[in-house]
Amino acid sequence: MDRYEELIEIINEADYNYHTLDNPTITDQEYDKYFRELEEIEEKHPEWIKDYSPTQHAGGKVIDSFNKVTHKIPMMSLSDVFSESEVVAFDERIKKEKINPKYVCELKIDGLSVSLLYEKGKLVRAATRGDGTTGEDITHNVKTIKSIPLKLTEEVDIEVRGEIFMNKKTLEELNKKRKEKGESLLQNCRNAAAGSIRQLDSKIAAERKLDNFIYHLPNPEDYNITTHMDAINYMKKLGFKTNPNNKLVNNINEIIEYIEEKGQERDSLPYDIDGVVIKVNDLNDQKKLGFTARYPKWATAYKFPAEEVLTKLTDIIFTVGRTGQITPNAVLEPVIVAGSTISRATLHNEDNIIAKDLKIGDIVSIRKAGDVIPEVVEVIKNRRTGKEKDFVMIDTCPMCNTKLIKKEGQVDYFCPNNKCPARDIESLIHFVSRNAMNIDGLGDRIIEDFYNFGYIKNVVDIYLLKNHEEDLKRLEGYGDKSVSNMLDAIEKSKSNSLERLLFGLGIPHVGEKTAKILCSNYKTLDNLMNASKEDLIEIDDIGDIIADSIIDFFNNSNNKEIINRLKDLNINTKYLGQEIIEDENFSNKSFVLTGALTLFTRDEAKDIIESLGGKTVSSVSSKTDVVIVGDNPGSKYNKAKELGITIWTEEEFKDKINNKE
Repeated sequence: MDRYEELIEIINEADYNYHTLDNPTITDQEYDKYFRELEEIEEKHPEWIKDYSPTQHAGGKVIDSFNKVTHKIPMMSLSDVFSESEVVAFDERIKKEKINPKYVCELKIDGLSVSLLYEKGKLVRAATRGDGTTGEDITHNVKTIKSIPLKLTEEVDIEVRGEIFMNKKTLEELNKKRKEKGESLLQNCRNAAAGSIRQLDSKIAAERKLDNFIYHLPNPEDYNITTHMDAINYMKKLGFKTNPNNKLVNNINEIIEYIEEKGQERDSLPYDIDGVVIKVNDLNDQKKLGFTARYPKWATAYKFPAEEVLTKLTDIIFTVGRTGQITPNAVLEPVIVAGSTISRATLHNEDNIIAKDLKIGDIVSIRKAGDVIPEVVEVIKNRRTGKEKDFVMIDTCPMCNTKLIKKEGQVDYFCPNNKCPARDIESLIHFVSRNAMNIDGLGDRIIEDFYNFGYIKNVVDIYLLKNHEEDLKRLEGYGDKSVSNMLDAIEKSKSNSLERLLFGLGIPHVGEKTAKILCSNYKTLDNLMNASKEDLIEIDDIGDIIADSIIDFFNNSNNKEIINRLKDLNINTKYLGQEIIEDENFSNKSFVLTGALTLFTRDEAKDIIESLGGKTVSSVSSKTDVVIVGDNPGSKYNKAKELGITIWTEEEFKDKINNKE
């Protein structure tokens, strides 16, 4: 047993030095000898196997599907900037808040975000970002990544976030083997990494040799950390791999120098990057700046100029959105742009096509806007042969042949037919989308198939698909398992909180954020449906246009019928956000948590405090009402004693919340 623990320590240290520090401390022959010895012990004593043993990196676990994970602290995205002037404007906005900032510049790795959760220093869960609130459990695959520690250097409860990626050399080696086997090649490192992480069999992920960098600690105040760079150093000390290119800079000039330097080095790096992330270093300054609905105001991502390539515009086709909007789209000869094969690109509207003087048959310049969305930049007029065809805007809907309309002052054409099949299909796709009802198994193509087969004509029919289960299983490409999983996901979506349903209904001008604001104010769908315009515009962020749109939507008899049928099918119509239970021990009081908690996680304790009317803060001051202490509480405990602040042990905290729901 002693030798077994010793071998784990030797190999884990060797893995850390090799994969994280790029500084091997033992030879390959020594490593192999120790590893074989460890395997032999585990074969004789399988009951001894630790979840942090290096053998657990090898993979082999197979799962049926990916479980959903709710992020206690949302994984927000970053705002993007695309020019030096926009970076300067970001710096000026910070300084307007009377902040004299230092920044941390980091390479923006082209991979996929991951959240890692550790309890007492051991990896217990890894999850994708998902929509920022809900991701997928990918622990079985993440455990195969040798640069992600299964056990930390300290027994701490901690969540960290970073980026999983594939090195360029690894992709090259993988594609060489795939070519020899006659398999299709992986197009780029990001897609290869994402595909590897979504394998149900972790042995496949292990073979892909993924890597990672950790760059974010969501709750640094819990560890008495005051700057972002200190947080990075603390995570490195715990055994995480951090990027050696991270740099603390003093001003905007040093940011620009860093961007220029890394832009020149981009091609020589062993992994793909698509920009530079800029973060305010001081955590108090970050708190002062705060967040928008989607982004932190204290950080931004500079995106490198997009790669442009030439290809032929072979046709212009038209699609119909869920509001009836007609969008022209370029059909292109397939071409690889920034690592992805592009064959379609939006042309936005008629005015844009005329302004660019596009003709069918033109050679055009294509790029990915922000390295993501394909767009046609310009026509290469000196390549014209005279055989090109002029663009002609359609005047009837490509789906239902209804005469199109164009409102005065607008650039877009619309199909006015509310029963247009294309509008129906787009509305259904929106309803099941990740940010709406989040129904796995109902992708765009499947929705279109089911609509054309007659199984789904409106959102109510989605919840009646179970009546066609046997028919669906007989369709080509739809097996028993996939249909069963899809029906389970549909049933599960019935219990979603109201804001998802409201967003999914597709009320014009009611996006995700507005849906949540409305639901948190009205609590039930019936309350919202009965609200007057005067009531609605009393709410912050709800103006005349949104209020009119909501009133019009709920006054429509077809919409009312759909909602009543959804209710009959037991779709939840209540807001399930956190409700506050007033309690004299907690209401309007300020709490600080310090030390290692054993009866609760920090997030659980915070949720309980907030649900009883209190709030949690990071530092002790004269305004603090109660300090809750766990093991080894440190300086916050001492300060609380100096100031005469009430101190509770975990047991006392537990007693205070006993008998509360």
